[in-house]
Order: sequence, then C-alpha cells, then structure tokens
Amino acid sequence: MPAKEMRAVYAQTLIELAKDDPSIMVVEADLMRATGTQPFKAAYPERAVDVGVAEANMLGVAAGLAAEGKTPFAATFACFASRRAFDQFFLSGAYARLPVKLVGTDPGITATFNGGTHMPFEDLGILRTVPGIDIVEPSDPVSLAALVPQIAKSGKVAYLRLHRKAVEEIYPAGETFELGKAKLLREGNDAVIIALGAVMVPEALAAADLLKAEGIAAAVIDAISVKPLDAELIGAWIRKTGVAVTAENHQRIGSLGSAVAELMAENGWEAPAAASGSGNLRPARLARIGVADQFGEVGTQDWLKARFGLTARDIAEAVKSLVRQRKEP
Repeated sequence: MPAKEMRAVYAQTLIELAKDDPSIMVVEADLMRATGTQPFKAAYPERAVDVGVAEANMLGVAAGLAAEGKTPFAATFACFASRRAFDQFFLSGAYARLPVKLVGTDPGITATFNGGTHMPFEDLGILRTVPGIDIVEPSDPVSLAALVPQIAKSGKVAYLRLHRKAVEEIYPAGETFELGKAKLLREGNDAVIIALGAVMVPEALAAADLLKAEGIAAAVIDAISVKPLDAELIGAWIRKTGVAVTAENHQRIGSLGSAVAELMAENGWEAPAAASGSGNLRPARLARIGVADQFGEVGTQDWLKARFGLTARDIAEAVKSLVRQRKEP
C-alpha cells in the first residue's frame, strides 16, 4: 500500500470531526505547517489558534478553551510538548479535569537533523506520570484515523504521540480499534515482541521474519496505548511464551518497557518451560529494546536506528538470547 503522511491523516481526521462537532479546535505554537494543520485552519479559521512560539501559553489557552466546552487539540514537537509545557498541561489540563488533547510530533529519532535538543526520548516517561491520562502512539495511518475520534470524545486529558511523516499502512482499511487496547499482529509460541509506534512496529515485524528463518516463532503485538496498557492481551502472550521483548522509539526508562516490567513484577507471570505448553512453569523473561541512558544525536532515521540499537536485528538478537536462557536447565 502507498505510504501516507501521518500529519495529513491527522489534519483530515480533525476536519471530518469538526463538520459534526463544533467543539473541535486546534491550538498551535507556530508549527501549523510542520504539524500539518494548515488545511484545518483553511476550513475552520475561527477554530484555529496560533499562539506563536510559546508552548506553555498554548496549553494555558487550550485549557481555557476546554473550560468553555471546547475540545482543543494542542500540537507541537514532542520535546516541547513534554519538557517545556508539562506544568501547564498537568495543572491547567489534567488537574482541572479538562479534556485537553496534547499532540507531540517528531518523537524520538524521527527528529533526525533537528538533533539532540529536539529529540525526545523521555516524553512518554514524563507524561505517563499524569493521573488519568490516555497515551496513544498509532503505528500507521489507519490506526491514527480510527483513534483520533475516540480521543476527541473520551472526555479525558490525552497525549497523542504523532509520527508526522509518511509511513506505510500496516492495517487494512476499516480495521477497528479501541482506545486502551493493543492489537495482535502475528502469533508465535516461542516469544512475544511488544512494539510501539510507526518506527518500531515495522521493525518488530521484520524481526519476526528474521526469527522465523531461524526456526523461532515470535508473536508481535502493537501496543498502541502506553497508558492504559492492555495488560490482558500482553499478559496472555507473556504467559504463553515466557519470553517478552519490548521495542520502542524512546528511552528504556519510563515508557513501554518499564510498564511491561512493572506488570510482570507485580503479577509474577510464569510460563511453561517448553514452547509446546508442557513442562514446569518458569518465570517469564523480559528484554527492553530502546534508547539507553543518553541524549539524541543528528542523523538520518536509519543511521539513528542503528546508532541506538533499534533495528530489527537488535530485536531478533534480544529474542534469541532470552529463548536460549529459557532452554537452560
């Protein structure tokens, strides 16, 4: 299927929502061209607000609009959405129980040549601490178009982590999604790869292909939501396989890998020693593919994936290592 720009899908989805919902608004901080919302402004100029380069103020304005019954989508680069505007989002939005929808674009290595200052490896970890928040990172245009309306109608504060550039579709047109629920993309008895976002879900699928060639059957889950995490689906496949590898375009600290580790520790998940489902139960094992404790750098997306260990090969090697460990007496 042809690749589609995620920001274009995001903007068009908001335009369609706005036809029937007069509360839908966009609030920007001098990045309408970058986030792709210029078509929304053209269609609904009275419902598009640009506050200039003032991200904290953007969140204050969005909260004020929400207090007046609007549903504001406030967008900026993910580094600014999390680090620079956190206090206003936390207090004026979440603490006030106002349905402010924060959108962070260019997450992780997708900031490429904007470099370390604009490369957020910590945004999900920061925003995951906000009580009651929904955190969503769609992996393709189909999931994005399906989830934006649900975010708009949730009545809750939310963070949409948006890959804004072109990506290929993973899901068929018309696929249904539920906010807070993951999707099983492939089945496999030897391991489960739990991936997040438009960068790492394709890498996870490619890793499963590499593993299949070596006789290892890996299931693949598109987590989609970091908070709430779909503990039911993820837990079922961890208990089935005993081997879990998370893969995210983010620091290993605080996001998907941490959330899965917390679930495993709290629930004490075990799995049969043999992939056939027979044998004694052993504790499930986890490896986390993500950025180590370091800052971003400048480079192409492919170079950065290799630099930070985010490739399909890195995922496959982590799976193989854990599968070997599970087989040890």
